[in-house]
Amino acid sequence: MSTQAEDSEPPELVGFRREVRAWIEGNRPARPDFVLPQSFLEVESERQFHYLRDWQARLYGAGLLGFEVPTAYGGRGTGSALDRKKAAIVSQELGRARAPFLVNLIGLQWAGPTIMTYGTEAQKARYLGPILAAEEIWCQGFREPAFGSDLASLQTRAVRSPDGGWRVTGHKVWTTLAHFSTWMILLARTDAGSDKNKYESLSFFLFPMGAPGVTIQPLVKMTGEGGFNQVIFDDAPMTDHALLGALHQGWKVAMTTLLFERGAADASGRERTEDAAAFARLVALARTSRRDGARAADDPVLRDRLVAMWIELEAMRRGVQRAAVPALCSDHPGALAFSHKLVFSEWMQRLGLLACDVLGSEAALWMGDPLAPDGGEWPRAYLNSYGFTIGGGTSEILRNILGERVLGLAKSK
Repeated sequence: MSTQAEDSEPPELVGFRREVRAWIEGNRPARPDFVLPQSFLEVESERQFHYLRDWQARLYGAGLLGFEVPTAYGGRGTGSALDRKKAAIVSQELGRARAPFLVNLIGLQWAGPTIMTYGTEAQKARYLGPILAAEEIWCQGFREPAFGSDLASLQTRAVRSPDGGWRVTGHKVWTTLAHFSTWMILLARTDAGSDKNKYESLSFFLFPMGAPGVTIQPLVKMTGEGGFNQVIFDDAPMTDHALLGALHQGWKVAMTTLLFERGAADASGRERTEDAAAFARLVALARTSRRDGARAADDPVLRDRLVAMWIELEAMRRGVQRAAVPALCSDHPGALAFSHKLVFSEWMQRLGLLACDVLGSEAALWMGDPLAPDGGEWPRAYLNSYGFTIGGGTSEILRNILGERVLGLAKSK
């Protein structure tokens, strides 16, 4: 089924969409005999990782990744106005087909764009191609155990070494994919003894995870899955070339990374077809689940909740379209795109909760139980959804930012 936007696409994009759809249909990997993670936050085993990395490598080899990265750096970008639209089409078709996700998401959407923005020519040429091909996986070293969302108060330090490089000492936490990563985007304090404020003494590095002095310890979530880690640095070395951007300008670079992470740096907002597909699966679940001898879909309260969720989904879709037209959001540029992460993450969390309500007592059946509807994926999705309302800035932090920077409210104490 095509959308109105697809029906109005120029002929070259219509043909491209058909090619992408056909390629995915003919090349998507068979479902494995082990449980796949629901997102990049839960990649735990070697089998999961290699399955997902091989899929991203095949997409890259087929020419379906890297439209926003110039060919000189290993991408497919030509400088054409169609590049961004082609990237969006690939994302839409992957979601429509419920294809496996791209495992190197931190590299593709956070580290890569930040390197494109602040990197030297040598850094762009060195790192961007392997990110696209999933040859080198990236993680993010921002959060620390003692400071939570107070990112600027972090205490991990990078100190100059006699050989001209750096030595890192500190502790990072909630480090997704650290156990499979080649590189980390690392925010560290580089001028701790000065009278500068906490924002002016931070620098941003591209840290090699294979360096000596690095200890990676897994963290297990309430679902029993891994994926998160804590990383401890004990005088771990990195070269002078690891610095991204100017010395002591790490806060500025990190804020750019967070814009990419939260979707605000992308004016198009990247419409996500997987959310519509998830809602459609919930509707199908309500039509087959039984409650008090009748279909759950016939319960008027549940029907009202489903309709409300659909209205919100449609409003979010329209918001994404509006954010792509500067004239329609000139009063608060970037506000709609910035709120994208907050709104979608909370919507998906409520979708998972509604699914558990639809299932009733069957929501207590976990993965592996032969009687669990949809293989127990809905209760798992609800519990996993908290990773997205916490990661990338908690919902509370994002509301503060929107209130202060968009609505002009007084800064919270």
